[in-house]
Amino acid sequence: MMNLSSLVLAFFCIFGCPVIAVSAEAWTISSYAGTGTQGFSGDGGPATLAKLDNPFGVIRGPDGAIWFCEYTGQRIRRIAADGTITTVAGNGKKGFTGDGGPALEATFNLPHEIRFDASGNLFAVDMMNHVVRKIDMKTNVISTIAGTGTAGYQGDGGPAISAQFKQPHSIQFDSKGDLYVCDIGNHVIRKIDMKTGKISTFAGTGKAGPTPDGSPIKGTPLNGPRSIDFDANGNLWLATREGNQVFQFDLSAEKIFHKAGSGKKGFTGQAGPAKQALLNGPKGIAMDAAGNAWLVDSESSTIWRFNREQGTIELMVGTGQKGDGPDGDPKQCKLARPHGIFVDADGSVFIGDSESHRVRVLRPATSK
Repeated sequence: MMNLSSLVLAFFCIFGCPVIAVSAEAWTISSYAGTGTQGFSGDGGPATLAKLDNPFGVIRGPDGAIWFCEYTGQRIRRIAADGTITTVAGNGKKGFTGDGGPALEATFNLPHEIRFDASGNLFAVDMMNHVVRKIDMKTNVISTIAGTGTAGYQGDGGPAISAQFKQPHSIQFDSKGDLYVCDIGNHVIRKIDMKTGKISTFAGTGKAGPTPDGSPIKGTPLNGPRSIDFDANGNLWLATREGNQVFQFDLSAEKIFHKAGSGKKGFTGQAGPAKQALLNGPKGIAMDAAGNAWLVDSESSTIWRFNREQGTIELMVGTGQKGDGPDGDPKQCKLARPHGIFVDADGSVFIGDSESHRVRVLRPATSK
């Protein structure tokens, strides 16, 4: 069987133009939800006919449905297997209310990402409220489990509910069920022990700085830790927004390894060595079953894939120009500042195409 490198054809141009990769793999992209018009409508009907309002984080729930949060819509919505869309949390108003009551009556302030724990409960990062919230899926009651609602950086060693964050963005559970939080305003990753409820700083120093390859997890600066995911081996992967880089945290070695992005801002390097590529504000990362990292490069409005074995990076979706592209060829489909990304069990990739107000899905051509 041919490896990926033998399947990639690269076309080079001079004078600093990007290197555009053409993969022999066949992919198709289609709109999974949204009409392309910003708004709120469609509950109870087909998701493709619904209006969305800046979809960000997207995930498949334990019920088999696709769930996503709307950043400026202040809601969390669900797409059932039959394609029907409903709202499950948020009344659409901006605020910080509703704890102890029905999730549908709660208010949010720019929710960024959602995740499910092993018990099937839903967690959301409520970014400008500086908290993490939980929806008990048996009762649909919402509560705050971390953060006081006031921006700051304190609380390590104590209860997460009494700690302060500064614009938390991304969350993910590890295999033990503990919750990691990208506390981007403080340039750290925090860890919540879900058994004790206590919080600690997992990585970062509290100040932005360079992250040298091979440096220890403890005591090394981070520069805008934006999005995290875990691979099958239990290692954490991080995309840094201001740092324009991707890192792997080897938890066994307790070291950080640089995997992609030179650290400079730009849009070059497709199909070449990942460490030399120029990224532009990466804001989402998701791992696939093969250990490859899928990256949302928000400011270039593109989706990239880091090939773990080859150490290369390939442009998968987008043209580098902002727009609302058509279904079909992903290389011809313009995106508009996407943020969320999720790789499904069958290899399909769901994208929160934020300013196109769509959820899109990228599938291998052989996928049904």
